[in-house]
Amino acid sequence: MSWGETAPGPVERENLNVIRRLCTVRGTVRLALLAGVVVSLSVPGTALGAEEEKPYTAVDGKVDKGTYNGYRRYHNTCHVCHGPDGLGSSFGPALVESVKQMTYGEFAEVVVNGRRSTVGGKESVMPAFAENRDVMYYLEDFWAYLKARADGALGRGRPGKLWVKEN
Repeated sequence: MSWGETAPGPVERENLNVIRRLCTVRGTVRLALLAGVVVSLSVPGTALGAEEEKPYTAVDGKVDKGTYNGYRRYHNTCHVCHGPDGLGSSFGPALVESVKQMTYGEFAEVVVNGRRSTVGGKESVMPAFAENRDVMYYLEDFWAYLKARADGALGRGRPGKLWVKEN
């Protein structure tokens, strides 16, 4: 900190810590600042093209807590535009198909910063969610749910809970 600067307050520090944690990607560290600027730094010692570890656990329609939380939060925030179960709608693309061609870093970048695109003369806008804590704190959970759907490891509808023991 240089002369005349004020130290960031607890809210600013927490926002940066959350974004740093959520936007760390194997092979790349992406720091998404609330201003919408993304800085990428290569991390040495990571193999390009290596098989990405699955961010979810899914067995017979039951999932881990993070993936289940992603299902809940997706249907609270995203399904209005992107349709139930990530299948798309007239407002937004099918995320189940989109994440098949994306890395977690690319996904995080779009969610944090938003996106504008024009397809067939029609402009579509994905808003930025960088300042929405209900999205940013659980970005990995959204990704886990959508990846499980995209990989075919999870079908449509509410998943079961792996961590609940049935009597």
